[in-house]
Amino acid sequence: MRSLILLFSLFLSYCSFSQLNPAITHWLINMNGQTGFAGIPTNVQQVQYSANNVYVSTTDVPDWIPLGYNWPNNPWSPQNQNFVFKITLNPSEKIMNKIATAFGHIGIWTNGVSIYNQKDAKSWNDSSVWWQNALFFEHLDMETMDTCLGHPNDKFEYHLHVHPKCLWNETDSSTHAPLLGFAFDGFPIYGCYGFTNANGTGPIKKLKSSYRLRNIAGRTVLPNGVVLNPVYYGPTLAQYPLGAYIEDYEFVNGLGDLDSLNGRFSVTPEYPNGIYCYFVTLDDTLGPAFPYVLGPRYFGMVQPGNTGPNSGHNTISEPVLIYTSVNDIDNEIIFKVYPNPTSTTLNLFLIPSFFANMSATLVNTTGRTVMNWENIQTAVNYQYDISHLPKGLYILQVNGNGKTVHSKIIIK
Repeated sequence: MRSLILLFSLFLSYCSFSQLNPAITHWLINMNGQTGFAGIPTNVQQVQYSANNVYVSTTDVPDWIPLGYNWPNNPWSPQNQNFVFKITLNPSEKIMNKIATAFGHIGIWTNGVSIYNQKDAKSWNDSSVWWQNALFFEHLDMETMDTCLGHPNDKFEYHLHVHPKCLWNETDSSTHAPLLGFAFDGFPIYGCYGFTNANGTGPIKKLKSSYRLRNIAGRTVLPNGVVLNPVYYGPTLAQYPLGAYIEDYEFVNGLGDLDSLNGRFSVTPEYPNGIYCYFVTLDDTLGPAFPYVLGPRYFGMVQPGNTGPNSGHNTISEPVLIYTSVNDIDNEIIFKVYPNPTSTTLNLFLIPSFFANMSATLVNTTGRTVMNWENIQTAVNYQYDISHLPKGLYILQVNGNGKTVHSKIIIK
């Protein structure tokens, strides 16, 4: 009887934490042992939590990477990083001297993949004055990123410097964007669509960055007005166009919806009382807009163990519970679809919950339904033949319990 009471109390504690904190419940946990690139288990492997922290175990390999993919112009490929990231459940603002987002991981997406800042760790003439923009040099120029805008580095760590294109549907402007990840100060990161007003009122709109390209004829003055010694001048605009370097941008207060950290205090579906949130930023063509994810600094306090050289391997030294992703608790539908991109078959697996008899619809870019499936149950792996469909971009919609969730599908 005593053991039953203990188990019941642990279950009540588990339910309480799950209801209160999305930092526990909103991870894409690999429930069926799915493996992906190089036979590595994909996405988040386990979530453990205490009253104050959540520990996210991840391989750092998402399920969107094709099994035999070879990154163009890139000699490296992802390896299992065996990360254990520690994220506070009680984030708080750092009032003075906010912490810079240094090189390496500064947060993680909900599928366990690393988030990097805007820089590629190289500067003009190695002077640490004009820093290279990773999106320009590593994607637009060298083309080292995949179609999901991620790539591995020389430490074999897969990461993204910009929004996770294959983790959400950036074309859906009708509803509040999903929670996509957490920065290492514990504050959430959302897609670019939010309420017009921070108090949760007004129509949904695309929240815009308050950064813009500077009106400069040469790289001789920094955004803060510092006039440089000629030895620290950057390359000419004829050598590299405006936008190739981080210092080509300036923050203008009130230009957009977000502050210099690329966030604001906001009411969201997961935080009805409001919380400081970062928002990924996209331009009018839905391409990445500077500063992409976080700004140059964190809003809050950053715990040790997640950042810096050889970080991301935290040891759990407090009592924890294991979160098992029973998503009826916060009324979420979470599913996995793989492989993606695909050409012949599509696998669909809904994370276990108490929902039943759901439906799924595959829609093409014109909005026409091309396939539809009914009576889908959770914890069952479904496989569908899509070999007859033309190649291109599709949206998979899963419907149940009055909710609809989406995933981008690429048929190659």
